[in-house]
Order: sequence, then C-alpha cells, then structure tokens
Amino acid sequence: MDWIEGIGYLGTVLTISATAMSTMIPLRIISLCASCAVITYGILIGSMPVVLTELIQMPFNAYRLWQMLRLVRDVETAADGDLSLEWLRPFGSRRPFGIGEVVFRKGDTADEMYYIESGAFRIPEVGIEMRKGGIVGELGLLAPGNARTASLVCVEAGHALCVSYSDVKQLYYQNPEFGFYFLKLTSERLFQSGQRSPEPATAADTL
Repeated sequence: MDWIEGIGYLGTVLTISATAMSTMIPLRIISLCASCAVITYGILIGSMPVVLTELIQMPFNAYRLWQMLRLVRDVETAADGDLSLEWLRPFGSRRPFGIGEVVFRKGDTADEMYYIESGAFRIPEVGIEMRKGGIVGELGLLAPGNARTASLVCVEAGHALCVSYSDVKQLYYQNPEFGFYFLKLTSERLFQSGQRSPEPATAADTL
C-alpha cells in the first residue's frame, strides 16, 4: 500500500467514525476532516466525481457545525443572565394573535413555548398580563403529563415566537452542551420564581 492509498483509507476510516458519532458537533468536525482526506485522495487519483461529491457535502457540514456552535454560545450567554428566547429564534416560528384569541386553555397538552414579541396576553385564572419579552410555557416540557396549568388569552393584538417541544428535544438529544445549558436556564427561572412574590413572570413560568 502506497501513501496515496493510505490517504484514501484515512478518508474511509474518518467517514465511518463520523457515522458512529452520537453528538452533532464531533460528527460535523469528523465529517469535514473525512471530506478533506477524500478530496485529497480524489485529486491524487484523478477522480473528479469523488472530489465533486465531497465538495458538495462540505458546505452543508460546515454550515451545520457553525449553526450548532453558535447555538451553544448563545445558550451559554442566555444561561449566564439573558433569559430570553432570542437564541432559539432560528428554530421557532413567528405567529400573529388577535384580540380575544385563546392561545391555550387550562388542561390542554403543552407542546410548545412562547416568547412574546409584541402585544399583550392575559392569564385569566390569576389575572396576570404578559407583554413584550415575556416567556410562557417553557417549563411545560418538564412538567408531569405536559398539561397546561392555566389559560393564555390575547388581549392586545401582537406576535409571539413559538418553539415546539419536539424541536427543543431534538436539540437537547443532539448536543449535550445545549441540554446542559437549557436545564441551567430553566433551573435559573425556577429559582427566580421561588424568590419572587406572585408577580406576572412567576405564574407564567409554570404554564
């Protein structure tokens, strides 16, 4: 076996290693290294299909790696003090709500959380109003039975960023660092709730 074949085998080993990775950041890094090795091998043996295949894959892996690294950085920042959902914006959908529209009712299955961007939303059971910057429903992911403990009604037309629990779970399982910082973030909100008297954010945090 000459050194050119050695590069080819290295690419093969790295490709197989990448498929065995259970977390996303190492997977993307190994995949990029594998692509570099395979491209080098393809150039040395004059196989353009091999080179083109890897050149097409590399930007996708590089973008996903950048996206995950940025997410981890932003979640870490959020856990250190910024408790908004801005860091989850790429994974959520912006939804409009009209006056009188019921976002969810008490007892409904909790399947997403909300970051209020504009307008006003009221929790009728406790008479609390949530406005821009308020976060509602993120702890429902951790609540037994995932049932809403109160209702949420729009009282002033506005928008909210909706992030499904399925997306949060996917990110949680794909990246241990994200999972750690998400738990740290929700724990921080629980501690804050326990230190306050019954104010708007306290009740909302339990939805």
